[in-house]
Amino acid sequence: MAQGTVQVTHTGTSRWRRRTGEYASLTAALEAAADGDILTVAPGTYRENLVVDRAVTLLGQEGAAGSVRIAPPEGVPLAVRASAQVQGLHIEGQDAAVPAVLVEDGTPELTGLRIVTRSAAGIEVRGGGRPTVRACTVDNPAGVGIAVVDGGGGIFEECEVIAAGQSGVAVRGGGRPRLDRCRVHHAAGAGLSVTGDHSSLEALGCEIYEINGSGVQIASRAAAVLTDCAVHRVTGNGVTLDTDAVLTLADCRVHDVPENAVDLRSRSVLTLTRSEVARFGRNGLSVWDPGTRVDAHRCEIHDGTGDYPAVWVSDGATAVLEGCRVHDVPDALCVLDRGSRADVVDSDLSQVRNIAVSVSGGATAELDDCRISGAGRGAWFRDHGSGGTLANCTIDAAQTGVIVTKGADPLIERTTVTSPTEAGFYVSAGGRGTFQGCRVTGSEGYGFHIIDGCRSTLRKCRTERCARGGFEFAQAGADGEGAVVEECSSDESTQLGSPAAATAPPAPATQTAGLLGGVPSTRSTTPAAPEAAPEPAPETRPADTVLADLDALVGLASVKREVRALTDMIEVGRRRQEAGLKAASVRRHLVFTGSPGTGKTTVARLYGEILAALGVLDRGHLVEVSRVDLVGEHIGSTAIRTQEAFDRARGGVLFIDEAYALSPEDSGRDFGREAIDTLVKLMEDHREAVVVIVAGYTTEMERFLSVNPGVASRFSRTITFSDYDPDELLRIVEQQADEHEYRLGPGTGEALHKYFTALPKGPAFGNGRTARQTFEAMVERHAGRVAQLSAPGTEELTLLYPEDLPALP
Repeated sequence: MAQGTVQVTHTGTSRWRRRTGEYASLTAALEAAADGDILTVAPGTYRENLVVDRAVTLLGQEGAAGSVRIAPPEGVPLAVRASAQVQGLHIEGQDAAVPAVLVEDGTPELTGLRIVTRSAAGIEVRGGGRPTVRACTVDNPAGVGIAVVDGGGGIFEECEVIAAGQSGVAVRGGGRPRLDRCRVHHAAGAGLSVTGDHSSLEALGCEIYEINGSGVQIASRAAAVLTDCAVHRVTGNGVTLDTDAVLTLADCRVHDVPENAVDLRSRSVLTLTRSEVARFGRNGLSVWDPGTRVDAHRCEIHDGTGDYPAVWVSDGATAVLEGCRVHDVPDALCVLDRGSRADVVDSDLSQVRNIAVSVSGGATAELDDCRISGAGRGAWFRDHGSGGTLANCTIDAAQTGVIVTKGADPLIERTTVTSPTEAGFYVSAGGRGTFQGCRVTGSEGYGFHIIDGCRSTLRKCRTERCARGGFEFAQAGADGEGAVVEECSSDESTQLGSPAAATAPPAPATQTAGLLGGVPSTRSTTPAAPEAAPEPAPETRPADTVLADLDALVGLASVKREVRALTDMIEVGRRRQEAGLKAASVRRHLVFTGSPGTGKTTVARLYGEILAALGVLDRGHLVEVSRVDLVGEHIGSTAIRTQEAFDRARGGVLFIDEAYALSPEDSGRDFGREAIDTLVKLMEDHREAVVVIVAGYTTEMERFLSVNPGVASRFSRTITFSDYDPDELLRIVEQQADEHEYRLGPGTGEALHKYFTALPKGPAFGNGRTARQTFEAMVERHAGRVAQLSAPGTEELTLLYPEDLPALP
């Protein structure tokens, strides 16, 4: 394109108009122009290095595509050192050592510039430059998109960094820009990078995406405030803070991140308000080192796609969550190491596949007025020095509400656990803990289960409708001390005193399945004499009785056939041996596949009882574990944990739920493989001592079995648990109603069938668990309706009607 001409128009009132006219070059026009003049540039390519040091207006002439190109062979194409206006130019730079556009002074306005360059920076602002940059685009695959350095500042409105070979926006050396409704994408470095003392950035309504690195990186005592911004689709962390960095995120969204959504280290401080963190591969919030702190208010953290806690606090860091929601994650909160602390207030932790709150290594967690629901385990205080407080909390539909082990000593006050599948509160391995005013209702196991002579203190606690019993205490420890129980009560007994003072042994338990290991049968609470005989093995039910319980389960026809076939093989083999004949070798380890809530744990428990009845196993108890019970946080701890779990299951069944989590697809530095290798060896070395059942989703379990050549060969068969159909879900509700002395009124069965048919069967659908939750919701709505009646009769108190059904989600 040929170079055009430049028309200079003098806008003053002076008679002297010598500057008005056309010039052959931009340089000549700029030399002739004075403050206030307008330079209109004709279409063409100008291979000049422009220096604008006067308050002029430089306009690219409209109407021609591509029009005015500033493309010198080297050096800075456009340098602005005055409060000028530059509009509508196409800037091309070729010099990798300098920026394409340099603003060094003044308050210029740059509008509609298109910068396509291979320069050190597309736009660089330094020193006294305070430009207003509007609707400009930067495409610089060789360097930084926008750089604000050495005390520079300015406002960038509706600008876009299309590509950058380094950071999209880099602020250093005390730069202080503001970004308003800008987009930064396809950068090879951080999307936004702010580093160094006194450097800061403010961003409003911006979007950072498709970044080959961290979306936002604040480091070395820099600060930033992001409001209503989105960070997503990056290859590194969504946000990284390091070395005394300070960041405020308000009304922001960080999502679709393969690493940590937000990672803080080295005394950095983050304030997070009304923001959303979603679909992250590692931690949602990762907080490390003494002095590092996160304050999150009214935020939502959800859908962790990896196998890591949503909030990780370690090495002396602090996290505060107030009014937050954490849901659909592997683990919600993990606090690790002495000096680490988490304060969680008025927050919801729900749909947590493993542990909602894990405290270990001497860390502290303080939860007040929080709600935990749908978790594998509610809160686990793991070891010596670990503690804190749970106050005014509720834990619903967890396997176990609160676990205290290995010398941990938390204070649990006015906390209610409802519908746990194993126990409300479980203390073992030297755990302590003080439980005041706590309550357990509807446990499928014990309410409070205190074993190993643990010195827990229970005051004014209450249990109701606990299947195996409200309170279960082991004998006192070697020093004669055990749990202290004051003014506790259960719906199955009068007020409960200290177990050390009890004289009559309670009735024996009817089951032996337990939590984290074999639960002992109920024992005398008086201290054992040193010469006392060993505890007898629990009473074993006949195989036919256990098989009858299996047959009574709703649905699962193919599962029942598989278990019976396997049982028949074992029984006939036993009889052949008794007759002096050879018996076929039967591998008893199983793979259970299917969706959650299809009865896998229940069938595993019955299978253990069957094997005990046939004499294959000594006890037949069930030890249920998951990844968190087997995989340690440090090198060498995984093998120890796996060995401990296996030892607890000796004589019974080791049930590994969601076993595929031991082999995540991105397992480069993961310890899960060590757990698998250890387990395979133990299964070979002690093949007669323990039956192992691994369970999980069908596709994921196929991947798990292919990880280690020895894994698949250890299991005899795979049993698939199909989803329940509406008829079977209705039968489960009918069983629940009969068990709790309710009846379905006219039309309720038909309404339930329609409800289950229309219910979405997505990933959150819980099969049998959904049926039980539906029944519980009906009972709650029924109570709200009947409570309004002045004198309800038996029918009103027992009949459930279609209007008691909850609304479809």
